[in-house]
Amino acid sequence: MFRKTLSLAMALCGLAGALIAAPPLRSASTASVQRAAALDIQETGIAAWIWTDKIWYGMGESATLNWTVKTDGEIGPYTMVVYRQNNQTGVKTYFPNHTTEPTDLTGNAVGEFTAYELGDTEKGVLLGEGGLIGGAATMPEEPGMHSFVVEFRSADGNRILKTCYMKVVVITDFVDVTGNIEDDVTWTNDKLYRLNGVTYVRNNATLTIEPGTVVIGQPGSEPPSVLVITPNGKIMAEGTASRPIIMTSALPMGERSRGDWGGLIMLGKAPINVGAGAGGKDNQTGEFYIEGLPAGVDTRYGGDDPEHNCGTLRYVRVEFAGSIFAPNNEANSFTWGGCGSKTKAEFLQAIYGLDDSFEWFGGSMNAKNLIGGLGADDFIDFQLGFTGKIQYGIFYQDEDSTGNRGMEGDNSEYDQGASPLSKPEMYNLTFIGSGVPGFDESNSPGIYLRRGAGANVYNALVTRFYSNGLHIDGSSTQAQIDNSNITMDGILLWNNNLSAGSGDTIESQVHSSTQSFAKGERGEGKNFLVADPKMRRAFEFSDPDFRPMPDSPIFRANWVQAPDNGFFDQRARFAGGAGADAWWQEWTFFVTEQAMKK
Repeated sequence: MFRKTLSLAMALCGLAGALIAAPPLRSASTASVQRAAALDIQETGIAAWIWTDKIWYGMGESATLNWTVKTDGEIGPYTMVVYRQNNQTGVKTYFPNHTTEPTDLTGNAVGEFTAYELGDTEKGVLLGEGGLIGGAATMPEEPGMHSFVVEFRSADGNRILKTCYMKVVVITDFVDVTGNIEDDVTWTNDKLYRLNGVTYVRNNATLTIEPGTVVIGQPGSEPPSVLVITPNGKIMAEGTASRPIIMTSALPMGERSRGDWGGLIMLGKAPINVGAGAGGKDNQTGEFYIEGLPAGVDTRYGGDDPEHNCGTLRYVRVEFAGSIFAPNNEANSFTWGGCGSKTKAEFLQAIYGLDDSFEWFGGSMNAKNLIGGLGADDFIDFQLGFTGKIQYGIFYQDEDSTGNRGMEGDNSEYDQGASPLSKPEMYNLTFIGSGVPGFDESNSPGIYLRRGAGANVYNALVTRFYSNGLHIDGSSTQAQIDNSNITMDGILLWNNNLSAGSGDTIESQVHSSTQSFAKGERGEGKNFLVADPKMRRAFEFSDPDFRPMPDSPIFRANWVQAPDNGFFDQRARFAGGAGADAWWQEWTFFVTEQAMKK
């Protein structure tokens, strides 16, 4: 019954698609509407996604809204509503009548919505020339961020069961960003900002980015496009769920690739554990130069201010980043070097990065609500004395866009015993592997600690990695187990070590050198469980639902409660990054490049 109730609306998503390809649209019978009403459905398990031909438009320019729906053979009845919302004013324009009064997709007013049974649609046109609704969607003379929205509703039209979003901006002009930023400046959401080469924010300047602003990097620029916040600069990029800040590739949708541009780098003056002359550089003790860029005053980070504020990031997406500056020297999507505890980082998405999704080089900053997807390397990477806190993270790979490790933690490659020790505290993380060998690392576990790293990891889910779910590697890192600098309490493992055929035991999931820890026989390893997490739709990567089914062990009663220290959310008494709340909805974008290509 749960499966039927959860995904009953799958059929509805494809209904409009039936107008594009057989079978035709079918009006629901009175009996089927009554049966649906009796189920009292609150949400659906439908797989559906929408996308436009690009992200930015000029005023009066036409847009095409596309969609894909996978019904899994189930039918409605359901009603549908399609509109464009001005996210600055909240005003909605409903299609097909182009009015501010709500209608369903066939133009019926509230109280007269028509319920239908639906079929599947793949890469169909919903709105635009030749589309289901017909006619072009002309962008209004209203600059700023807008959302195209498709609502799947109950048969009576009274309950929203699923919502699909596509964020676009209407702009008045392009701004080419060249050189450095040395005075306070604000980037506004009525313009498109094009990075050309490396841009440093320095000289005590603050770069403020309005909600709903789009920044693009230029593929092929020399040097690659990258935005660097130096220790003498600051960024204030505070988006919202309805108006995220998007940093992406300049190429069209469906033609973008990992490494199209550099990414976002933030540097500060918090402690790191690097000694003088590390790696043959001319650095002083406690300072270093960020990887990927030439050594110099603007790329030097680290110091003695554990509270240093590099700025604020909220509701920010970084897409298709990670340009190669030199062989084996790429930028990450999000990079923090020596950022302190006053730095804010919440609701961030990194997708299609050529290197790591999120990397910390020392520092003591904290981060919450992170989404990392389809990156080529690691999803969480820390080293050089990182001591921050992280809660709520979801990180995933697929067979078409493989990556390496879920988490890679080092103390230091220059001195594995250096102080301060890398020892972050992390709660509620989900790591989903590709199920195939790593992108360019033969040993690619879900959680991998090495080079003397410490870590405190609680309530984590690790699944579908070709290598082990957990590997604590090397004698200096193994020593941290006995020094109580590695604590893991509440680790849910499933279907890892696929290279050896997986299995349902600790021995089959965890590297041999780490099994005594995972079994609770050594150090602070506790509460390891091998069990199917029963996630709803975790592997439909253009429209994933990482939440667990009601009977999932993710909701087991004995997971760890986070401390009440002003940062952690104590309500997260579950394993992994997702409980009952889909906190990633609306501000994120998951549609894969393959899913958009015609």
